[in-house]
Order: sequence, then C-alpha cells, then structure tokens
Amino acid sequence: MEWLGLHFFTALPESGYLLLDCTHNPFLVLLAYLVACAAGFGTLDMAERVGHVDNLTAQRRWRGVGAGCLAGGIWSAHFISMLAFQTPITIHYQWFLTFASLLIALIASLFAMQTLSHAQLRIHQYLVAAIWMGLGIALMHYVGMAAMRSEAQMYFSSGLFGLSVAIAIGASLAALLLSQYLRNGSGMFHQLLKYGASLVLGAGIISMHFTGMAAMQLLVPSEAVSSLPSNNNPTQLGLSVAVITLLVIGSSISAALADKKLQHKERDLRRVNALLGELDQARASLQQVAHYDALTSLLNRRGFNQVFAEKLTQKTQSGGMLAVIFLDIDHFKRINDSLGHDAGDELLTVLADHIKSSVRSHNDVVARFGGDEFCILINIHHRDEARHMAQRIMQKMKEPIELAGRRLVMTTSIGISVFPEDGTSCEELLKTADLALYQSKDTGRNGLNFFSANLKTRAFLELQLEEELRHALRKQKELTLYYQPILDLRKGKVTRLEALVRWQHPQHGLLTPERFIGIAENNGLVAELDNWVLRQACADLGWLTEQGHPDLIMAVNCSALNLARDELADEIEYALRSSGIAASRLELEVTENALMGNISSTLILLRQIRALGVALSIDDFGTGYSSLSYLKRLPLNTLKIDRSFIQDIPKSTTDMEIVQAIIGMAHTLHLQVICEGVQTPQQLELLSKYGCDYAQGYLLSTAVPASEISAVIMALDQQPPLPPMDLAGGKAPSAVVHPIR
Repeated sequence: MEWLGLHFFTALPESGYLLLDCTHNPFLVLLAYLVACAAGFGTLDMAERVGHVDNLTAQRRWRGVGAGCLAGGIWSAHFISMLAFQTPITIHYQWFLTFASLLIALIASLFAMQTLSHAQLRIHQYLVAAIWMGLGIALMHYVGMAAMRSEAQMYFSSGLFGLSVAIAIGASLAALLLSQYLRNGSGMFHQLLKYGASLVLGAGIISMHFTGMAAMQLLVPSEAVSSLPSNNNPTQLGLSVAVITLLVIGSSISAALADKKLQHKERDLRRVNALLGELDQARASLQQVAHYDALTSLLNRRGFNQVFAEKLTQKTQSGGMLAVIFLDIDHFKRINDSLGHDAGDELLTVLADHIKSSVRSHNDVVARFGGDEFCILINIHHRDEARHMAQRIMQKMKEPIELAGRRLVMTTSIGISVFPEDGTSCEELLKTADLALYQSKDTGRNGLNFFSANLKTRAFLELQLEEELRHALRKQKELTLYYQPILDLRKGKVTRLEALVRWQHPQHGLLTPERFIGIAENNGLVAELDNWVLRQACADLGWLTEQGHPDLIMAVNCSALNLARDELADEIEYALRSSGIAASRLELEVTENALMGNISSTLILLRQIRALGVALSIDDFGTGYSSLSYLKRLPLNTLKIDRSFIQDIPKSTTDMEIVQAIIGMAHTLHLQVICEGVQTPQQLELLSKYGCDYAQGYLLSTAVPASEISAVIMALDQQPPLPPMDLAGGKAPSAVVHPIR
C-alpha cells in the first residue's frame, strides 16, 4: 500500500539497495526530547488553567493556547528529530506537507484540550479520546515523513509501524490522565509531580517518533544517480526551531502563571468583598439587635434613647413640645403565670401592634423597654394631644384578644411627662413619666396621669426614706418593736402578743409600717427588715419570760416577698436558738394573698417551718382570693379575721353573718380564730358568743413598747370575765373589759 509516496505493508523490490549507514545527531535528538518535555509541561499547565477558570471566554482562550503549546511542541520535536536523521544522500522537505503535518498536530491538540476541559470523564471516554488523539499524532508524524524528498523510496515495517501508532495512543492516554490528575493541587510536591509527568510525556512523544523512524527502510533504485549530501547545517535549523518553540511555550506558561496569580488576586478581592459584605450584614444585624426589640421589632431602650436625644436637640434649638407616654400592661404577670411565657410573648406582639396602630404617623416613636413596658415619644402643640393619644391607646387595648383558647381584655396604666415643663433631658423626662405611671397604678390602674410637682416631691421623699431606712437597718438604733396584746376569750387572759415594727425617725417622728414597708418591699429591704423583727421579737419574748410571762406566744408578721425565700426557715431556727425560747411559742403570720401567690413552693416552705414546731397563722382573712380547697391543705394553726368585717358589728347584719360563718368554717378545719380590730364592748361580747377564740384591738390596748407591755398584760388579766350576752335584743351589760389605753 502506497500513501503520499510512503509504502506500507509492501514487500521490498528486488532491485535497488538499502541505505544502512544512516545515523542520528545526538545533540538534535536531545534537543528534540527537551522540546517534547516542554510541550508536555505546557500541556499540563494549560489543562490546569482551563480547569480553574470560570469564565467561558477565558476557557476557550486557554484551550487555544494549550493546543498551540502541545501542537508546536510535538511538531517541533518531530521536525528536529527529522533534522537529526543523517544519510549519505541529499534530503530536503516539501513545505506543503510539512505545514500540513503542523496543521494535523494542531487539530489533534485542540481535540485533546477540548477533552481536558471537562471536569470528569469516564475511563472509556478517556480511552476513545486517546485513540483519536494518538491517530492524529501518528498521522502528523507520517505526513511529516512524507514531506521528505530524496532519491530513496521509503518502505515501512508493518510491526514497527503498528507499534508506533500504539505508542502514540498510549502517550496520548497518559497525557490525558496525568493532566486530569494534576489539574488540581498546589505546593512543591505538586510541581515535582508535574515535572516528572513532563519527562514521561516527552519520552512518549520521542519514543513514538523514533519507533516510526526505526520502521522506515530507505531503498535507492539501481538506476538512481547517487548524490552527495548537501552542505546545509541541520543543527542550526533545529536549534532555531527549538528556541522559537521553547520561547512560545515559555511565554504561554508565563502568561498562565501571571493569569493564575491575577485570578488568585481577583478571588482574594472577591473574598474580601464578600467578607466586607458579611461584615456590613453583621453590623446591620448588630445594629438591629442593639437598637430594636427582637420580639416586637420596636425600638428598645437604647434605640429609643438615641432617637430621643436627637429630637430633644432639635426641639431645644427650634422650640416646641414633646410628650413622653409611658405604658405598663395591667396584671400582665398573671398571663405569664397562668398561660405561660409563650402566650405572654404572643400577647405582647398583639399589644405592640395595637400601640403602633394608635400613633399618628411615622414621626411618633414607639419603643418597648422590656417586659410589659412601652414608651411613646410624640410631637405636640398642647398637652391635650398627649391625653387624646393615651386615651386612644387605652381604648384600643380593651379590644378582646383571642389567646390560648381564651378571650382576654387587657388594660393599661399610663404616665405622661411633657418637654420642657417636666424636664429637659432624656433621663429626667423618662423619670417623671415613670413617676406619673406609678401614680396611675396607685390609683387603681387602667388610667392615665400627667406628671406633677407633688409626685416629684413624694418620689424624693421616698428616695430619702429608702436611704434612711438602709441606714436604720445597718445601725439598728431607730427601729423598735411595739406589742399589742391578744386576749384569750375563754380564759379571759392575755396569752398572745403581736409584734409590730415602728421606726423612730429623727425628723418625722414615730412612723408606722404603712409608711415604710412599701419602700422596703420595692427596694429589696423587706427580707432584712423581717429578719430583724423576728430576732428582736424572740429576744423580747425571752426577756418577758424572765419577767414572769412564761406562756406567752409571740406572733410575728411575714411579708409576701419574704415568704418566697428558701432561707426563711433557717433564719427562724437561728432566731429561736439565739433567744433560747421554745418553737411552740412563736407564731408566723402570713397574709392570705401571700399564701396563694405560689401555692406549691409556699406549701413546701410552710411545712418546713411547721416541722420546726413554729405555729402558722393566716392574716387578714377574707380580703384575698383564697380557695378553701387550698386552705385545708395548708399546715395552719390560726385564722385571723380582718378588721373590715368587725368594724360595722353589730350594726351590719351581713358582717355578723360572715364573721359567724368564718368562725364556724375555721373550727371545722380545726383552726383557732382571732378577730382583730375590736373597738367596742358589744363587738367583744358578740365575738365571744359566736365562739371566737381570741380578740385583738384598741378596746383592749393599742400597741405599746416592750417596756410597757408587761403592765398592760397584768391589767388585762385582772379584769373580770365577760358575762353572757342576751342576743335576743337585750342591752349589753356594763361589766365588760375596758380599754387600758
């Protein structure tokens, strides 16, 4: 078979002679191998660039550059190797076929780079691509050999010819797999692998060429005239081709390296921009968290103060009025306690929407300060505008709300302060609005109040009293205990005392608990105050025992806040141990509402106190909302009927029936009964008739200091016993207990 002057699978003719003294220039052979290795390295580098570029246009550009490097390197290595072939006859090259071989190499290289542009291929796809690429390289090689023109004819050994094609396919497959493997990676080891792979690829390219050359046999016809080799210098031409090819490949690799660095910089820049964007988002999120309430999306206290300060500055410069409206949801704690905090949060969201819908425009600032406290800042021209808005909010709040299967109607207490009348700074205006809010709470809630000067005076006085109360508790010189006797109606003797705290104030004189207990509860002083009363009462009871009253029982009041403290039982035990009195001689009085506030924890604490041997009494019975089912579970000893049921006896038939019913109920529950507020003999006689166990009130004695109580007890014990009373309508006898003072 003859093709382009080349004879494949054809036997040698009998005429002619073979050229056997052909050699190769070792320098050009080495130069060809160097060019082939450079082509392999350039191909690996271009494949890596194609895999790392995201832009399609850039991918096409680098595929073209890679194809040029591969085609130029393979063709140059082939051409230089052909120049290295030395024969005793003249050989020249046809430029058309030489150019055609270069074009074939370029087409095969483009096919290879197109294959390498895919991120991942199956092994059979690589194999098919390698076959087509290897056939293209073999075609380039033999077309290049067909460009050789001389007197000799070229015949090829079929075995070596097939081996050369197989080597071309194998080298192509190796190039594809290595390029795919080395397209990702970095570092020194990765570069060393690329260098090693380049040497392997270069060896494959050269091996294919010289296997094809080994398959060639040059036959000079007998009639041919021998011609001497020309004086052309193949070394100079091969060196020139090699230098040009290496410059092209080196420039391409340099461009790829520069583009890689530029791409890294662009990626770093994008990463920096992304980080800056994330920082902006984080800053915005922090701004949202720092200045807005997460639940209602309203401004929080910090954000409100910032806007408030800006508006104050504007109003100070331009003139005008501002109103601060402070809101507090009435009895909101009951919602959290009964329905849970999730329901409470849902309710707050609804109420926040009610408030936002009640304001006039976006210029009105609405904020949630935390819990159930809201604040509104509005521009006004006169005070009535603030009043009308507050009334509109109160009316909106009363709309029924469906929550947790219930239909709720909420109310709110509102306090209002006005700039510049009630203050010129944020702190002052918020404080005055808060004072007005507490005035609304104190007057029954579900109302509104403007700040007035007397509120500030009262607040200043309470603040001063708070500081002085702290000082009095620390020094323990101004506080004292007064004692009111409790008469046993069956024995006709005083068997109990109630300890009542008094404050001998240096300026205001003797203050009763109503004047300072609220201050103590609101400022965290009530536990310390109750503990002092407990210890002092036990100590005075010990002193009275020495004075000849060994059977007296001391009743000490306990506030609702103190009843929630786990330390209370330990404090009682310490007071008893320090005074040396028996636990059975101490009775703790707690109010009805305090007992029912948190019945589960209260029940545990009361049982601990009862375990010490201390008696328990429920004070002010009838004024709270206790349940009889809970009452029978409590470890109580005594029930004290509030004075409000006693004061109208015997004029009020209803009160008489209520008192009689309470006494009967208490005795059914095995409780003793004390009636306080007894002021007339008729009241005392009726209570005795109804079976009341004890009586207490001004008829017997007011509260007196410890130094005087012994004389009061002795005087009451010497009074004659109560005679029976005719409840059918007769007049009360005159022989009754008379008040001591």
